[in-house]
Amino acid sequence: MDAIQTLSTEIAELVGGNGLYDSYKDQWTYLLQSYVGGDEYRTAGLLTRYQLETANEYAARLAATPLENHCASVISVYNSFLFREEPNREFAGLDQLPELEDFLNDADMDGRSLNAFMKDVATWSSVFGHCWILVVKPNVGAVTVADEQAQGVRPYVNLIAPLSMLDWNWARQPSGRYTLDYIRYLEDSNGDVRVIKEWRPDMITTTIVDVNKGIISEKIEEVNGLGMIPAVCCYNGRSVTRGIGISDIADIADQQRFIYNATSEIEQTIRMDSHPSLVVTPECNIGTGAGAIINMPENLDPGLKPYLLEFNGAEISSIQSAIKHAIDSIDKMANTGGVRATESRTMSGVAMETEFQLLNSRLSSKADNLELAEEQMWRLWSAYMGKTWQGSIDYPGSFNIRDTQKEIDALVKAKSAATDPRVLAVIDHEIVEFLGEDADIVLPEMVTLATGETVPSDATEPFEAPEEIFNPSTGEKGWVIDFQSKKDALMAGWVELE
Repeated sequence: MDAIQTLSTEIAELVGGNGLYDSYKDQWTYLLQSYVGGDEYRTAGLLTRYQLETANEYAARLAATPLENHCASVISVYNSFLFREEPNREFAGLDQLPELEDFLNDADMDGRSLNAFMKDVATWSSVFGHCWILVVKPNVGAVTVADEQAQGVRPYVNLIAPLSMLDWNWARQPSGRYTLDYIRYLEDSNGDVRVIKEWRPDMITTTIVDVNKGIISEKIEEVNGLGMIPAVCCYNGRSVTRGIGISDIADIADQQRFIYNATSEIEQTIRMDSHPSLVVTPECNIGTGAGAIINMPENLDPGLKPYLLEFNGAEISSIQSAIKHAIDSIDKMANTGGVRATESRTMSGVAMETEFQLLNSRLSSKADNLELAEEQMWRLWSAYMGKTWQGSIDYPGSFNIRDTQKEIDALVKAKSAATDPRVLAVIDHEIVEFLGEDADIVLPEMVTLATGETVPSDATEPFEAPEEIFNPSTGEKGWVIDFQSKKDALMAGWVELE
């Protein structure tokens, strides 16, 4: 009996989480349901149930209520800005490794490129507040690097959501740095079978558990040759608790749930207005549908004749107004009022600029956290390859969020009021830049030479260094050394090489 109890306790500890995991599990599940939507949200029972409502009536109301998924919309907006430009990676010596190119194209051994993988990291860290990146290199018993390359062995990455990371612990080193000294996560789940992985600095343990039968079917231990735990916690925003991040949608999910319930009330109100309840005695025989015949007993008391029960609930317009207020609140919390708007909003130029600055600040902070996590990931990747990471990762630090139409309108008004040719020239310069052209090429500053000839101010001055150009139609490459030659080449169909 003691052996059975010990085994049951061991299995419970293996598949269970630590105290922080248990505290946040329900919240993480709710955030996941709010982001995914669809059947996950519907089956979660987040629609408030009426008193005396039957299971079938509740299921019908769930099926008839659509979800406006603002959580997914906000995170999609963030990612569209974060990954509009690819991060700049300098590998400082790792370029010579043949495994590098393969890793960049297939980072997780599942076909995702590194950029696609980091976009998923950004998404799930936005949802949960953080997620984990595990860098792994299989131990196939290879003796030499050539043997590993022949078998296609190289480091790869896994993305672990907080719901799968069951336990973790940091230890403080004498230098003051905190390092992970233990993690345990759910690697796979197939029916009643769970595969639990435990990492320590010196040992890796894989345990296969059948939770239904209450048995440990297999336990594998192997040496951790890296000597440290190759896991990185990527934060969306840091909280006061180590290993727990701040989600972008924690408050938005509550507003989304309010909108979901209000939408159900609208649907119910329309039904009650269009199809009011009919009050009849059990003896009456009534048909269904518009114009149905009601057969009443001949001796029915006139006071018991059928009548319609009028609905006197809230007007739909008041519910719609509450929904609109909730959506406005979401945009304020997410700083996305200027980019998620589907209709014209009355906002002053200062208010719009302030909102864009707040969004830019939020995006910059998220980019910094991604940059830090990827730097740590590359340190682990390099350690697996026997190298020291000396490169750099640079995510965009500023995001050009502008109301272009409003700025062009302001320039047009300024041009109609301006009279000085110099001011008009500056306005024309800005308009050309808005059109995506190089205003210095299209509208160069002109000077008059001693000979009386008018030329661009830098036409006669050579560049500090020749600039390379390319002809897309012929495939030729060439060089230009001054403004005039560059202008002539661009007019002839050549393009600049960056």
